[in-house]
Amino acid sequence: MYKKMRLADTVRIAPELLGAPVEEAVKLALRDKLEGLVDKTIGAIVVITDVIEVGEGHILPGNAGVFYDAVFDAVTFMPEIQEIIEGTVLEVVEFGIFVGIGPLDGLVHVSQLTDEFMSYDEKNSRLITKGSGRALTVGDRVRARIVAVSLNEREPRDSKIGLTMRQHALGKLDWLEEARLEQQREGAGETEGKSKKKKKDDAKEGHSKKSEEGKK
Repeated sequence: MYKKMRLADTVRIAPELLGAPVEEAVKLALRDKLEGLVDKTIGAIVVITDVIEVGEGHILPGNAGVFYDAVFDAVTFMPEIQEIIEGTVLEVVEFGIFVGIGPLDGLVHVSQLTDEFMSYDEKNSRLITKGSGRALTVGDRVRARIVAVSLNEREPRDSKIGLTMRQHALGKLDWLEEARLEQQREGAGETEGKSKKKKKDDAKEGHSKKSEEGKK
């Protein structure tokens, strides 16, 4: 889930940036320091949007930079258990697919892709269902549910997010669209069948009334 948060931190302004406007220099320093980092409390910091307040600068002995306390707004991403996400398949491997969800990647294990058995086509880097022959490959858009989250603050790339696509209304978006259209066709067919049956029943009823009137 993306959130807009107001945060506070202290940043060092390098000597070469001291001639620039303070707020601009602080924003650049905050972006360089924080964007892309992962915190277990607030999630991944996606972007620093605005600097709200900058305190007085202070220096430390032996350091040529100037340090500023700053209050700023940032957009963060925190994956939450049971959250529904949509993302793009970034990599297909024998044991599943990696999906890009915001600034992080999630893994859908092969056992959580579909109810069908899937085989790995290494030559074409894709997973194929045994029964229907449907395939998952890099670039496909999918909808999944988050089932496990383990964030790594020191190595954000090692953060682990487990996903599933086996529940209702989850899966490759093309498959979901095909299922929706098929459901519409079945619904239209059922409606048409009921309409034809009603017309037939009405015709029988009309014929029966004419017969009774003829007897009279």
